[in-house]
Amino acid sequence: MKIDRLIGILSILLQKEMITAPELAEHFEVSRRTIGRYIEAPCKVGIPIHTMQGAGGGISIMNGYRMDRTF
Repeated sequence: MKIDRLIGILSILLQKEMITAPELAEHFEVSRRTIGRYIEAPCKVGIPIHTMQGAGGGISIMNGYRMDRTF
């Protein structure tokens, strides 16, 4: 797993309210399945990532979550 992609995904999730896996996959030039693996990593360390399937769904970080800037 490339750390620069993981940090990039987290940065996008912190900036946008919601984004879809296909949008992230296109942005980082990887497959949707790879995005799924990247999304699992922050969940394992306690970052509250929420996914919603179907029309109007996507990936987001829980509202009000703040990340320590020293990260």
